[in-house]
Amino acid sequence: MELIDTHCHLTFQDLAGDVEQVLQRSKAACVTSWITVGTDLQENLKAIELTQQFDNLYAAVGIHPHDAKQVTAQTIGQLKKQAQNQRVVAIGETGLDYHYDFSKRTDQRRVFAQHLKITAELNLPVIIHCRKAFDETMDILEQFGGDVKKVVFHCFSGSAEQAKIVLDRGFYISFTGVVTFKNARLKQQAAKIVPLDRLMLETDCPYMSPEPMRKQKVNEPALMLHTAKFIAQLKGMDVNTFAQAVTAASKTFFNLS
Repeated sequence: MELIDTHCHLTFQDLAGDVEQVLQRSKAACVTSWITVGTDLQENLKAIELTQQFDNLYAAVGIHPHDAKQVTAQTIGQLKKQAQNQRVVAIGETGLDYHYDFSKRTDQRRVFAQHLKITAELNLPVIIHCRKAFDETMDILEQFGGDVKKVVFHCFSGSAEQAKIVLDRGFYISFTGVVTFKNARLKQQAAKIVPLDRLMLETDCPYMSPEPMRKQKVNEPALMLHTAKFIAQLKGMDVNTFAQAVTAASKTFFNLS
């Protein structure tokens, strides 16, 4: 069985000092490829550098909406240069976070649109962070029409109705271990309706370990196997068949060999 962790943060402090061992444990749990996601220019560089050290490790580069207030035209220029590295397979994470509002919403919208412009220009997939901002996120994506061809809503937290809207646009949906939580009924209902060719898995580690490993405070890619088993069971499928389908979807989305 082969799985791809399509969204992890291996450069973050809880994991960065032990990446080799983290990835060895991951391989033992059938998670054999990874996309480590940047959240600012410095983390983007760390992510790109890390991809030089390990096979099957790729990077995504972006500025998190929390930091949108700090983004200048120069920042966007540097981001575009980073995105042209051959180990970069996506832009992101980018989007809107109206839960914390660490940056003004006007800044978040401006920077999100700037990311989407880079995405269109470089013909790359884009990884969307959307928290309590679903309608506005969809509106901004709509403004770019067919220019942004591949979109995934990472760490999907919406309802089945919102999932249908995302799917109707031709976008992808990615689930973290949160879907395994006992109070995650809405996410579980959403997971049931997402077709396998549009569904991806991620850890978003070092955060949000899945059941039955929630007591492990530092999440890591190896634990994604629990999420795969859980969603496969939700769908009434054999986990190997499920893994084969979602891995194929991930490879198609990110243009992985």
